Amino acid sequence: MGLLGSIFTWWNGATIGTALWTRRHGEEVGRDENGNIYYRHRKDPGRRWVIYSGSNDASRTPPGWSSWLRGQIEDVPSKSLPPRRPFEKDGKENLTGTDDAYRPAGSLSRGGKRAAATGDYQAWTPE
Repeated sequence: MGLLGSIFTWWNGATIGTALWTRRHGEEVGRDENGNIYYRHRKDPGRRWVIYSGSNDASRTPPGWSSWLRGQIEDVPSKSLPPRRPFEKDGKENLTGTDDAYRPAGSLSRGGKRAAATGDYQAWTPE
């Protein structure tokens, strides 16, 4: 993203104003596996925020860091939470609007054909 884009757009990372404010008032606390950087305010540790390494989408925040951002845990997730269990899956970002979005049978993007059912629908006919 160019200089002009970083001045005026907020949806693809931090604007210049946010970056300057973060540099002045923020203290880096950690980074996640997606490259997002987490900060807290130097004078008010209850104020916490994240600078995303790409599109600004809260669904790209892992559950542990999401808990930290909301103040549900005091310390960073690696110190506060138990180790990850083998059956836990990786989080996914919001897929709405992409080719990988969930489209149930009968949706317009899958042909709009509803599966035949018995007894749950009676067509109205005018008299």
